[in-house]
Amino acid sequence: MAKERLYGKTPGELSAVAAEAGLPSYAAKQIAGWLYKRGAPEISSMTDLSLKARTLLDQKYETGLTPPSSVASGADGTKKYLFRIADNRFIETAFIPDRERATVCLSVQSGCRMGCHFCMTALQGFQGNLSSGDILNQFVSLPEHSLLTNIVYMGMGEPLDNLEEVLKSLEILTAEWGYGWSPTRITVSTVGLTGKISEFLERTRCHLAVSLHSPFDDERLALMPVEKAHPLKEVLDVIRSYDFGRQRRVSFEYIVFRGLNDTQAHIRELARILNGIRCRINLIRFHNIPGSTYSSPGQKELEAFRDSLNAKGITATIRASRGEDISAACGLLSTLEQNKKQ
Repeated sequence: MAKERLYGKTPGELSAVAAEAGLPSYAAKQIAGWLYKRGAPEISSMTDLSLKARTLLDQKYETGLTPPSSVASGADGTKKYLFRIADNRFIETAFIPDRERATVCLSVQSGCRMGCHFCMTALQGFQGNLSSGDILNQFVSLPEHSLLTNIVYMGMGEPLDNLEEVLKSLEILTAEWGYGWSPTRITVSTVGLTGKISEFLERTRCHLAVSLHSPFDDERLALMPVEKAHPLKEVLDVIRSYDFGRQRRVSFEYIVFRGLNDTQAHIRELARILNGIRCRINLIRFHNIPGSTYSSPGQKELEAFRDSLNAKGITATIRASRGEDISAACGLLSTLEQNKKQ
């Protein structure tokens, strides 16, 4: 039988593990320290536990850390790692260096059920949620782990559709007994699951990024089926009702499609619906996926769109495209790899 993974468990869960093994209550704190502070690769490395305790734990558990199975390296320094998970499936993790910053982009699901029409991950369909251990394994097993300054939950899957495991991973990342990262160095994205946005905002202090892509309901629905169940207006109402303070920010992700959502009418409507929300818009070039009819405008058109938004009082920036020579579109690399196995 496969052993159960310790990595990704909270102290409360580790207390139950310790009690089941007949270990004293303080053993849970020791195990957490070895997992998250000292990076123990094996239970046998946890040397302040007795040999008997380690033997008992090893009968049923393992740390559960796994290295990436492959990597694609881009000319700009971006790397996309593939991690193998259950049932011979693969998830992607991106490492993005940028001068003094180094960001890891984490996946939270295998596939996705949101069905966005411009997303390669959506074309895989939903294959399963990742556990907190699966999510954090991408962070700690990254060869560039020691260089990281920022974490974004913007890889494969919808974070708020796997909310409990995402929140558990965030707790481990930010808790003093865990990795002790500041929440202001972590951003979680969502297509806009209204009730779960509220829960996320109440239970964490991490930044929020909302996929917007069009200010018009019918147009957004054509791009993102989630608009039907979670209208953008309701998403914005939730955001307006929450006090973000000065240390926490909300941003809106806006993939710019040539001739579709980049007109003056879109600029005016964005200014209207975002009025009163302290935010920024990240403008993103569309990365082509097989069979797509969408395309990205040129650099001059993007800059003109950005400048028009700024003139309306909305802080807008153009996100630099990274990894274009290594299947930049999210989900494309894992799809190619899984197709090889079929």
